[in-house]
Amino acid sequence: MSHLSFEQLLQQEKFSRDDLAKMLTADEENTLKLLARAEEVRLTNVSRNVYLRGLIEISNICSKDCYYCGIRKSNKNTYRYELSSDEILSAAEFAYKNRFGSIVLQGGEITSSRYTEWISTLLKEIKNLSNGELGITLSLGEQSKETYEEWFRLGAHRYLLRIESSDSCLYSSIHPHNNLHSYRNRLHSLGLLKEVGYQVGTGVMIGLPGQTVDQLAGDLLFIKSHDIDMVGMGPYIEHKDTPLYSRRDELAPIEERYLLGLKMVACLRILMSDINIAAVTALQAIKPEGREMAIKAGANVIMPNITPGIWRNVYKLYENKPTISQNDEENLAQLISRITAVGYNVQLDSWGDSLHFKGRK
Repeated sequence: MSHLSFEQLLQQEKFSRDDLAKMLTADEENTLKLLARAEEVRLTNVSRNVYLRGLIEISNICSKDCYYCGIRKSNKNTYRYELSSDEILSAAEFAYKNRFGSIVLQGGEITSSRYTEWISTLLKEIKNLSNGELGITLSLGEQSKETYEEWFRLGAHRYLLRIESSDSCLYSSIHPHNNLHSYRNRLHSLGLLKEVGYQVGTGVMIGLPGQTVDQLAGDLLFIKSHDIDMVGMGPYIEHKDTPLYSRRDELAPIEERYLLGLKMVACLRILMSDINIAAVTALQAIKPEGREMAIKAGANVIMPNITPGIWRNVYKLYENKPTISQNDEENLAQLISRITAVGYNVQLDSWGDSLHFKGRK
């Protein structure tokens, strides 16, 4: 049993599952020490820069039926949409002209030749309109290796595929029991992405029904053991039109899930000092300053939503998604101002690639 003080624990170079669990259950006083240590590690290793990823939610049509997700296939209470190519290219052009550096194309999980070709065409056109300068992250679910290779060849260089929980039993409890929702397939896809050459991203939900602190500590070690380059993770927020909503009485209060989300960001920054960590919108859904607090806790990427028109409020993975005005120039100016106010610098005109990935390459 360790006799280290909490301060000594935070200064270690290696962390056990028990160490991380202790950090995640820290009281108020020690939580402040945890967040301060994470900020120190972040400033030492990845600077004060915050990188932008303009988020374009291209479609909420999905083949999956995950129990927690508002765009699951069986949800008949959501309006389904797919952006036109012109709408997507217009959003990409906005990001390019406003010096975002990078965009994210995110959508439900679809596998078809039409879909693959559509994304391939979009990648070519985005590269053309930005003179090859706009970085592209994809978050489009499990695909074949051939599809991953084609999209990589056409200019996508980062790919986010969230594991949601690295504990196979918990994963099974939040997904239907069929091959389309296989934990093994998810792991296999993460491996394929690394083989192809992407900067690989993943993430977990924090505060799921039945989830333990020990499992969350295991999630952090999973991310480290799989040598992940970038992470987007945040508190679980329930959606009334999902099966998991029936277990809402098992959930910790939303404020506790918020604080646990910040602790997870801080622990991950201490555990993996040079990766990219996103300040996710779910934190902002709970508290208006949530993303800025994640930046202070070690996150260094933020993803402003630039989905065109009314669609940005239709892509609802969970309840209480922050309503975003359609004045993107004003939104960007406010975001830069808020990040600057907490002592950080929005780095424009930069891909903001993961230093961890660069080191491995």
